[in-house]
Amino acid sequence: MTTTLNVKRTGVVLRPDSSRVFFRPFDMSNRERLIRVLARVMTLTEAAVKEEMDRIMHAFFDRHQRLHEYLLRRFNEVKSELMTDQSLSENRRMLIGAYLTLEYSLEAAALFNPSAVPHPDQSGMPAGGLRMVLSLRATGEGHLSSIVFRTAEMHADGSVVLNTPSRFVTAVSPYPYAPYEKSLFERKLAELGMLDEFSCEVMAELGDTFTMEELRSGVERRLRRGVSAATNRQPTARGILALAQANYELRFDANSRLSERVIFPNTPAELRGIEDARWVAFHEDDGSTIYYATYSAYDGQIVLPQIVETRDFLNFRISTLNGPEIRNKGMALFPRKIGGYYAMISRQDGENVFIMFSEMLHFWYEKRILLRPTEPWEFIQLGNCGSPIETEAGWLLLTHGVGAMRHYVIGAVLLDLDDPARVIGRLRHPLLVPEEDEREGYVPNVVYSCGGLVHGNTLLIPYAMSDQSSSFATVSLPELLTELKNNPPLQA
Repeated sequence: MTTTLNVKRTGVVLRPDSSRVFFRPFDMSNRERLIRVLARVMTLTEAAVKEEMDRIMHAFFDRHQRLHEYLLRRFNEVKSELMTDQSLSENRRMLIGAYLTLEYSLEAAALFNPSAVPHPDQSGMPAGGLRMVLSLRATGEGHLSSIVFRTAEMHADGSVVLNTPSRFVTAVSPYPYAPYEKSLFERKLAELGMLDEFSCEVMAELGDTFTMEELRSGVERRLRRGVSAATNRQPTARGILALAQANYELRFDANSRLSERVIFPNTPAELRGIEDARWVAFHEDDGSTIYYATYSAYDGQIVLPQIVETRDFLNFRISTLNGPEIRNKGMALFPRKIGGYYAMISRQDGENVFIMFSEMLHFWYEKRILLRPTEPWEFIQLGNCGSPIETEAGWLLLTHGVGAMRHYVIGAVLLDLDDPARVIGRLRHPLLVPEEDEREGYVPNVVYSCGGLVHGNTLLIPYAMSDQSSSFATVSLPELLTELKNNPPLQA
């Protein structure tokens, strides 16, 4: 049974578009195979090289930006493997680069788990309108997930209009932090169980702050000094470098459109994907706004909660979240400090919803229970559907509940404005359930959101349909708040 609230579907659907491709390195880590490929290209006459490059550019030039530069960069990455110092023509260098490149369709399989925040640029919007940034989880070949963006407009009548995305996609290389803070780095090593004799030796040789190159040199130096034990030290060495690599920056071309920018897995911790970014427009004490998103980095075995921050959706800073309570999925930051503390919703045990407070954004040490599965539609598990939304009546928190037959629905609770650890309202029935035409997909019978927003008296819920595509629903905020206030939590 669903709520009696009037929840309206907009009918606007975002579907995965397999034509949105970008270039990635083709794995040629097998050195012997690489050398054979290089040798074959070197046997071609210059006329044959030109003919082949003409064919490649004709087939691929219009599908990409800066393809010429990328192919030359790929050549430079392997030129040391050539058996000659002979000067090569640009066509031959580009051809070698082309053999080391592939096209990747980042949203060929799915475009889902959306999150919405107000766009930092509201210029030119009509009265009563709101420009939004939409973040979505895109999944492509190999079930590899990344973060992509769209822009949309919400009008005064609650209608939603999507802006046509660029057909181009751009993924940029990460910049390492400069510098790292030694005390914080050591603390994270300890939390990951990697503060052993080897890592202590490495850290002892570094200053209070250090660069990636200094860390890499220190690790290699300690490995050389302990040759007999180098094999046993390799896992720790890789872990130290992976932790450093998990903290990085991305800088996109200012001339690129937002829909062209993609946060693609860049580090060992993200090897198997970036999942479910929950964005929030965070209002700082000085009145400025910074956009944060918590997401899950997955390496195939371990889920590592991360946080990304930006002020312009052009330059991004990615960091690890730290502390003993940073585990599992579903972290969602409140949009401002409460009583001088950062606050975050979490789900460490994969079943219940918790709340955490901290003086430091990147470190979380304690949690307390907020919600337990109570209604039949949430008996399997509860989680959040994005960051809490501030209203005059309290903090509105969208939730997801999983019931029988792995049926995912969206619910809502209301938290006290001054003490969000206190639940003051909770829907007895789901707010949103999968309709018949939303039940089929990669994971059937699922509606799921990573964050909605309020505009005027309307709550907008961007939501995924069965882990395949995405849509939008709206509901009257006053009606929802009234329903929540009329349903205080059940007494134990």
